[in-house]
Amino acid sequence: MNMEILMNYFSQYGLIVFFIIIFLEYLNVPGLAAGIVMPLAGVWAANEGIGFFTAIFISVIAGLLGSLVLYAIARIGGEIFLKKLINKFPSQEKTINNKLDYLRQKGSVGVFVSKLIPMARTLIEIPAGVLKIDFMKYFCSAGLGIFVWNLIFVGSGYIFGEAVFQKLTFL
Repeated sequence: MNMEILMNYFSQYGLIVFFIIIFLEYLNVPGLAAGIVMPLAGVWAANEGIGFFTAIFISVIAGLLGSLVLYAIARIGGEIFLKKLINKFPSQEKTINNKLDYLRQKGSVGVFVSKLIPMARTLIEIPAGVLKIDFMKYFCSAGLGIFVWNLIFVGSGYIFGEAVFQKLTFL
């Protein structure tokens, strides 16, 4: 999905699409890259006169709900999924076990830190759910990590406008 299509959706449908796109991005839906979606949502919010704090608040709620869906799925059936994954890709067993061990050691701090790392931030829910990390600890650490991530990315689009994409093309 390109930036023009997303901006048209934002303009046509407003806050509900803003919420849905960010929710889907946190569900790790292919084609919705955070480096594009989040700043673009900030640009749209600024252009439409949506308050900065409103944009951040809605993006955090959408991100948290998307993350909670993955956490719940993993908490219910994640062990079965991981066993099938390891059976299909036995070479990945060590990597998967290392990630689970990391989260066992770090707990909610590991969730928070992972929420600040590209790729890991939308996948950390799976091992957190499989390990059945305490829900309130997960909720608070994930929420804080989502807030920081969204503050940076949605905020950059809101504050710098479309110029943020010119900067991204040079990276």
